[in-house]
Amino acid sequence: MRTETMTFPNGRGQQLAARLDRPDGTARSFALFAHCFTCDKSSKAAVRISRALAGLGVAVLRFDFTGLGESEGAVAGFSANVQDLQAAARHMETLKAAPALLIGHSLGGAAVLAAAGDIASARAVATIGAPGDVAHVLRLLGGGVDAIEAAGTAQVTIGGRSFTLDKAFVDDARMQVLTDRIASLRRALLVLHSPIDAVVGIENASEIFLAAKHPKSFVSLDGADHLLTKGADADYAAEVIAAWAGRYLPMAPDAAAQAAGGAVTVEETGAGRFQVQVSVRGTRFFADEPADVGGLGTGPSPYELVAAGLGACTSMTLRLYAERKGWPLRRVRVAVAHDKIAGQSPPDSFHRQIALEGPLDDADRARLFEIADMCPVHRTLEAGAKVATTALPPPTPAADPEPEEHFRDMDDACREADAAAAV
Repeated sequence: MRTETMTFPNGRGQQLAARLDRPDGTARSFALFAHCFTCDKSSKAAVRISRALAGLGVAVLRFDFTGLGESEGAVAGFSANVQDLQAAARHMETLKAAPALLIGHSLGGAAVLAAAGDIASARAVATIGAPGDVAHVLRLLGGGVDAIEAAGTAQVTIGGRSFTLDKAFVDDARMQVLTDRIASLRRALLVLHSPIDAVVGIENASEIFLAAKHPKSFVSLDGADHLLTKGADADYAAEVIAAWAGRYLPMAPDAAAQAAGGAVTVEETGAGRFQVQVSVRGTRFFADEPADVGGLGTGPSPYELVAAGLGACTSMTLRLYAERKGWPLRRVRVAVAHDKIAGQSPPDSFHRQIALEGPLDDADRARLFEIADMCPVHRTLEAGAKVATTALPPPTPAADPEPEEHFRDMDDACREADAAAAV
């Protein structure tokens, strides 16, 4: 993951500070995060959720509302927060990163519910511990509300921090009718809330959920506090949001995954000396070298990938053959190790161990071990292969894949085995 620091103007000419957390490799979608009241973009929930989503391929912009964190101006009212969110979305559009997902924590959750209807790119909204009524925030001020109304402005203390608020802030909170915005949201909605939230009670989640139209979902953050101060709670929220949002977001394939002909594509991430992102047919994972040879140890090494290919092909071929024969093979487990042996030709050696589970007789087991030597990858490794190198063209949208050639190879291997046995 890499983080970009930036600023952008809101509609009132003030500069708002932001961080854009991008995944290693190509971002597959974009999200906008709104922090809780009196928090900022560096709150534990904002940072952990944004980084967790980045690790799952979703780039997230988290920013400071007016007057908070590193942003200019004085603490503004709810309407100004909604305008700040809209300004953030416009800025993301200029970066070709228009947000498809809006995430809001506490009062930030209420803000994304209010702003979503005016952000055309938004397809899904997730709230965390959000109030069902914006005026709920006034309860946090206690007697400060009376002081503000009497003097027009007053200093209040919230969460150990002092803020100067005016009567416009109070009036603005009271005039909001959030349920109307929720009812006309026309976006997929995920409501996350802790049943033991002592700041914004669980009844607020019910208000939001009942006001919303489908598709809508609710997830209980059991045991979490309002600010998600425990890292495990923030990580869980991020995982849930990512899994849920994947159904609604335009998850564009990686540029690497768009290689013509369904090629496996490998691209440096910039993290460490050796880490690369492997992409094929929409699936992504890291390959790397172990830490003791200068890597980060975040994924299999190149030879481990080759060994994995042999093991996977062996297992699939045995499964296909057993199904063809109607044999009771319950599970196949294959372990493959690679080694280089000096003085041997060729020097590379793969040691494969196979475990077959199920009530197979000795003859069937022996036959399956013979079939293992006929799997396509085994044959490729023993016969050798030519490698031709050309320049990689710019990525183009992937066409619908052709039937898997490897499946045909495994099927052919099984047919050959039967034909040979019949002779």
